[in-house]
Amino acid sequence: MTNYRWIICAMLFFATTVNYLDRQVLSLTWKDFISPEFHWTDTHYGYITAIFSIVYALGNLFAGRFIDWMGTKKGYLWAIAVWSIGACMHALCGLATEMTLGIENAANMISATGALASTIAITSVYYFIAARIILGIGEAGNFPAAIKVTAEYFPKKDRAFSTSIFNAGSTIGALIAPLCIPTLARYFQRMGVGNGWEMAFIVIGALGFIWMGMWVFMYTSPDKSKHVNKAELDYIEQDKFEEGEIPANAEVKEEKKMSFLQCFTYKQTWAFAAGKFMTDGVWWFFLFWTPSYLNTQFDIKTSDGLGMALIFTLYAVTMLSIYGGKLPTIFINKTGMNPYAARMKAMLIFAFFPLVVLLAQPLGTLSPWFPVILIGIGGAAHQSWSANIFSTVGDMFPKTAIASITGIGGMAGGVGSMLMQYGAGVLFVHADETHMTFMGFEGKPAGYFIIFCVCAVSYLIGWCIMKALVPKYKPIIGLTR
Repeated sequence: MTNYRWIICAMLFFATTVNYLDRQVLSLTWKDFISPEFHWTDTHYGYITAIFSIVYALGNLFAGRFIDWMGTKKGYLWAIAVWSIGACMHALCGLATEMTLGIENAANMISATGALASTIAITSVYYFIAARIILGIGEAGNFPAAIKVTAEYFPKKDRAFSTSIFNAGSTIGALIAPLCIPTLARYFQRMGVGNGWEMAFIVIGALGFIWMGMWVFMYTSPDKSKHVNKAELDYIEQDKFEEGEIPANAEVKEEKKMSFLQCFTYKQTWAFAAGKFMTDGVWWFFLFWTPSYLNTQFDIKTSDGLGMALIFTLYAVTMLSIYGGKLPTIFINKTGMNPYAARMKAMLIFAFFPLVVLLAQPLGTLSPWFPVILIGIGGAAHQSWSANIFSTVGDMFPKTAIASITGIGGMAGGVGSMLMQYGAGVLFVHADETHMTFMGFEGKPAGYFIIFCVCAVSYLIGWCIMKALVPKYKPIIGLTR
């Protein structure tokens, strides 16, 4: 048997890595490089990340349908082309702000005060939002396309594990980002190329175009691929042989393809969407706000050696999630339970691990390493949860609808993230200005403690909602006429 499916899985891994690298450039440069130039506050940054989140959410809704309509190969190419262009466009925001306001160079913007500084901040925020919108529209296509490819190339019992592998790209992207992005920005700053951060966006954004060149030649559907022999194709399509065309407990619809509106009529769709809504914002909070948290709480910059070591350690711990997708396979092989039951059992286990984040602030008074490790454990739990919740779509829906359902769930996750990011930015400013107290902490540390409490319980709430909506395995089969 050939093993070309794992080559395709590796391509999904690299695409997801690039996806998260592009997403991380702003979070790793705004505090040390961009904020001094444009006079941003936490509110400005929170506003930008919130807009990105809502655009990403709405983009998911349509990207999934676009992928199902366009096809996996072309749809994925369009998605990564758009987000790579959006990533590179961030580099033009400084120049656009200077030209709009008639300011000669970045040095004059940095030295501005009063009303001019406020005008610079507002103007630059609008330009960054525009670039972020394009990035969000493109990035929305990554997971619907990747999950659809996984359903095409892997049987149900292997999908969570393969998803955990390519989803580890998000962790790898977050892992190497603090090592390379501040270094790139600092290098080009010393070289006198802009203020440094511009080239960081361009260099990282260009990686997507390299991936596109590889995808054009490497991907075809498994039944048409010259790299997949009959033995591997039989392995990939084993569910069809084992379950038959119509499982006894399946919901049957006689349409050739599931319409977009019809996707919303199933509890399975709402269960997936609820799980994403409750938990995606937690991961994005860790991704977007941890660098700022270290700077605020411990006065540690991500461009410093200690800051890089802390961020690297956080995402190194998160890499434990690669085994999270294997757990349902173990349950299936040992007990014979159906894929959905195995995934829900695994997700319940993973839902308890984020509770350790409740200790981040109390132990942070001893050393910054404690909250970093605890947040890393929470991140590992999220990625394990994520690999399994994505796989429930393939368990429940026909392949022709997988990208659409994934997009609907992605939209729900994006809305949850938007609320989390915007709420965090507003809360941190309010906590700082009013010297708010919570559980013995004052100011911004109190605000972070509140958000950590939300992060800790979100997974258990999400799991309970999913279980209530879909208590048992009930796949949906769309029949051709």
